[in-house]
Amino acid sequence: MSDWRDRLPAVRGRIELNAPLAPYTWFRVGGPADALFIPEDEDDLAQFLTGLDPAVPVLAIGVGSNLLVRDGGLEGVVIRLGRGFARVEPRGEARMFAGAAVPDAVLAREAAKAGVAGLEFYRGVPGTVGGACMMNAGCYGSETTDVLIEAYAIDRSGARLTLSHEVMGFTYRRSAAGARGDLVFTGALFQGTPDDPAAITARMDAITARRETTQPIREKTGGSTFKNPPGDSSWRLVDAAGWRAKPQGGAMFSPLHANFLINTGEASAADLEGLGEAVRADVKAKFGVELDWEIKRVGRPKP
Repeated sequence: MSDWRDRLPAVRGRIELNAPLAPYTWFRVGGPADALFIPEDEDDLAQFLTGLDPAVPVLAIGVGSNLLVRDGGLEGVVIRLGRGFARVEPRGEARMFAGAAVPDAVLAREAAKAGVAGLEFYRGVPGTVGGACMMNAGCYGSETTDVLIEAYAIDRSGARLTLSHEVMGFTYRRSAAGARGDLVFTGALFQGTPDDPAAITARMDAITARRETTQPIREKTGGSTFKNPPGDSSWRLVDAAGWRAKPQGGAMFSPLHANFLINTGEASAADLEGLGEAVRADVKAKFGVELDWEIKRVGRPKP
């Protein structure tokens, strides 16, 4: 066992060494993390980061909906936020606070109960608030940048930060703050507008119905596989290249939505990533368009 794992800081949460990560991702694939840390609360997380060797890589994950962990696993510490980061509540003036572990759909539901409109689109985003801050998550024409006032994070030194919308630096499916690599988001504050809860709920129900008929939400998938290129749709290009519902081992692009890569059975991470790369190469050859991964691929290939 490497030296840094013998010197992990004392915590109130849970640390597991050589921890399987497949159960924490929607694809249900991938190798283990050198260490998995589930902090009790913000104080526990800050103390851990303060005491951790700064040379040890750290990756924070949510529900693993947009994550592909390679078969060789992850070097360093994976941090998974749990109940201590799952608070969601109205903050007055049509504002909502949500911890980083709050599922986006739960944020939308609680905002509707509080009569806060504008967050309905989160009902269709299969992730958590922390992930939304990392990648400017959105769907159906709305994005996190449209509603976020500020985000909260802890850096590798254990310092607690408040990040304004400007500092977050949102662009399409990216935030500059998230790309820094040294922050663990702990929560965010959102601005909506007052509206009737029943009207908000009706709009969310419409989003749910649309999603259920157009996306393979009950499959082992990672959501949208590729970012939409300027002026086009990734699903259209994947479909036009002939990859919709074309199996390759246990991996396939969904017959329901051609931009959703799914694990149809016993696919490995290498199977899924390999199919994605094959599709990227084919689309580039046929249409001259470079598809960029939206799914975050992390870790080591299997030796």
